[in-house]
Amino acid sequence: MNSLDWAVLISYFAVMVGIGVWSHKRVDNVSDFFTAGGKMPWWLSGISHHMSGYSAVMFTGYAGIAYTYGVTSFVTWSFPIALGIAIGSRLFAPRINRLRSRLHVASPLEYLKNRYDLKTQQALAWSGMLLKIVDVGAKWAAIATLLSVFTGVSLNQGILITGVVTAIYCTIGGLWADALTELGQFVIQLLAGIAMFVAVLAELGDHGGVWDQPELQGHAKPLVGPYGTIFLLAFLFIKLFEYNGGMLNQAQRYMATPNAREATRSARLSAALWLVWPLILFFPMWMSPLLVESQKADGSDSYALMTEQLLPHGLLGLVIVGFFSHTMAMCSSDANAIAAVFTRDVAPVLSAKARGWGDRSGLIAARVTTVVFLGLSMAVATQVNSPTFKDIITVVIKWVAGLMGPIAIPMMLGLLRPFRRSGPTAAITSWGLGLLAFWLVNYPIDWAVDGGVPLEYQVSVPLAVSLVLYVLIGFVKPEDTPERLAVIDRVNTDDDDDSAAAVPAPAEGPAAAPVKD
Repeated sequence: MNSLDWAVLISYFAVMVGIGVWSHKRVDNVSDFFTAGGKMPWWLSGISHHMSGYSAVMFTGYAGIAYTYGVTSFVTWSFPIALGIAIGSRLFAPRINRLRSRLHVASPLEYLKNRYDLKTQQALAWSGMLLKIVDVGAKWAAIATLLSVFTGVSLNQGILITGVVTAIYCTIGGLWADALTELGQFVIQLLAGIAMFVAVLAELGDHGGVWDQPELQGHAKPLVGPYGTIFLLAFLFIKLFEYNGGMLNQAQRYMATPNAREATRSARLSAALWLVWPLILFFPMWMSPLLVESQKADGSDSYALMTEQLLPHGLLGLVIVGFFSHTMAMCSSDANAIAAVFTRDVAPVLSAKARGWGDRSGLIAARVTTVVFLGLSMAVATQVNSPTFKDIITVVIKWVAGLMGPIAIPMMLGLLRPFRRSGPTAAITSWGLGLLAFWLVNYPIDWAVDGGVPLEYQVSVPLAVSLVLYVLIGFVKPEDTPERLAVIDRVNTDDDDDSAAAVPAPAEGPAAAPVKD
């Protein structure tokens, strides 16, 4: 990097902070901070939903998969995400929006207290927060790895730089700042991605029939290596839950729109972007074996090396900004989601004082929680390459995908009428034994099996265990009380209209009032 690249990077950071400061005036209460008061237009929500699903892991871990295996990086990652969100646009998006507009909650988990009971809500809240700390830690480590390639700064310095800038804008402006910065980040990503795509095409001018080159042997196969049919199906099922609210931050984008119809449009836009745009981003990665030789065994540095080699200064800085934009978009949205869970779901249980928070004290608590979460995730990021976590892609695929299912099953399926019989017993049992299944498959059983348990089973078994138990226990021990059925009915009734659905959540306290019909 030279002075021009640094100028682009520093200017980007300044603009992000500026957006956070501008957004500050739009945040008057907890509802504004966590759900934009239900006033976010569908197109902004859709772009924000799309961007909050990216991180620099795409340019490290998934770049390594593309470098090693080729197009399977798209077939087994962004394609199932697009399909999962498209399905969720009808199945989950409108129902999650009604959590805010009808049940008046500001956290995706807040409704669980009435849908199940307090114990279930707390179990899912605590496990979701802990998982997100690990998840976001991997994202910080990914962007710091890229920063070290370009600038030579240490891993910890890179984590500190990106974390502090993100903390400033998302703490000041809440979800509005997240969404608006993600819109700007999308524009930057568009320019940077096209620049890289064109640069690679120009460089390949002398490589006729690229897919026939020895370096790309087998790279055109859609399913290869550990990423086979079972992995694809498992990943599709996981992403159906994860990207429609199971990881909490995407649920907030649905809640932020004025009504259920707008939430559906938001999800469809995000699904379309996931289907089309990653093809542009992945193409240079697929071609990278022809252009660079990775210095790492997993190929995770290939995209960074290719960027340095092909782009002139200025454009290089723009692409680096694109790396940052991905990670900061996801991490800021995660921080906002976890702050919502803590201040609305956890703190009122731990403290009587928290149950009496007003507008000002609730906002202060939300902002403090956001900073604390980011600090903890940055601390975890320094350990991502330790023997405990191994490498970045292991954390993202194995830990996050494997642990997400037991948390998401009770949260997401609890919205749907066909699962109305499943109550607290089904929810807490499926959660607990799903987590146990993750530990067994990834550790004792993995150690005992020659060659280890295949990746597709490591990530899918916990979700499958949770799903089967949740449904089975619901039939064996139905707990569909009138109060719980009332909650389900209110999020499943389709008579939405703008005037009724756009009522903002009350902000006078952190805990929603019990639902009564």
